[in-house]
Amino acid sequence: MKVLIVGANGQIGKQLVKLIKEADKHTARAMIRKEEQARRFEDMGVETAVASLEGTVDELAEAANGCDAIVFTAGSGGNTGYDKTLLIDLDGAVKTIDAAERAGVDRFVMVSAIQANNRDKWSDTIKPYYAAKHYADRILENSSLNYTIVRPGGLTNEEGTGKIKAAENLERGFIPREDVAKTLYAVLDNEDTYKRAFDLVSGEEDAETALKNI
Repeated sequence: MKVLIVGANGQIGKQLVKLIKEADKHTARAMIRKEEQARRFEDMGVETAVASLEGTVDELAEAANGCDAIVFTAGSGGNTGYDKTLLIDLDGAVKTIDAAERAGVDRFVMVSAIQANNRDKWSDTIKPYYAAKHYADRILENSSLNYTIVRPGGLTNEEGTGKIKAAENLERGFIPREDVAKTLYAVLDNEDTYKRAFDLVSGEEDAETALKNI
């Protein structure tokens, strides 16, 4: 598959692009916001597309043209206001869903947040972020796309262990970004994850085993 990585310049996105490139099973196209971000990916031999989540659906559809799958790893980040959370984590995600349908891209993998599906579990300190993730996920579930929604726990920059725990509902936990990227790679063509949504934290199983049991 040719996979458009939305948020390719982010910490998870960079690792996912690298995984796809090294595994040589699929092909990555890195979606970036600025031309000056292209050099990193071009040096790796990875195709880029310049588009903004605050742009139009047509621009995003053009970035996705010719791809077989989209992985949405973008986020507004912890240092922006809730206006950007609304524009990126909600509206940007929904525009990407619309763009996928417009471009004929059937497979869509969404990075969400643990327990985003369960309002009773939302953190009061970042409740607008959870609301954005919740409604973007619901719109994806009600789209025509063949989706998988991955809801990781607290993200760390520790070295990945390759061991995860995945289930529809998990208590809060943590997971290295490297292991999130590995899980995203693992779900791309894994039929056990089609039309499914699950929480993800560090655990004791390799991805293949864990994903069979969600």
